[in-house]
Amino acid sequence: MTDLMRLFTRAHKLLRAATDEAMSRYGVRVGQNLVLEVLWEQDGLTPGELAERLGVATPTIVKSASRMATAGLVERRRDPTDGRLVRIHLTEHARSVQQDIARARADLAAHAFATLTAAERKHLESALVKIIDRMQSPAG
Repeated sequence: MTDLMRLFTRAHKLLRAATDEAMSRYGVRVGQNLVLEVLWEQDGLTPGELAERLGVATPTIVKSASRMATAGLVERRRDPTDGRLVRIHLTEHARSVQQDIARARADLAAHAFATLTAAERKHLESALVKIIDRMQSPAG
């Protein structure tokens, strides 16, 4: 493993653990905060719509939504005009923690990036976007 891959893996693990700790205070697991962010923008999306916006597979969203429903964060409801569709809706609890989650994420980002200059942040963001784009394209 190259030094860059080792560093990237270590940074990812540390950020994931810190995010999970910060989100768990509000009954939210790491990754679920991303689903919530999309639903805070537009509530009542289907699992497929959520998956598309987050760049993940629909079964990933279905599994996450099941866990989130058990945790009291979302409700699954049949679409009133097309009974074949299920829509994911925020609960009052999920709405009530929106500002807390946003603040926790901002605090975490401020801590994680405190030693980076504005230029370094911009370069890091650009590099990560390039890595994501490359990894999402077919190999070969």
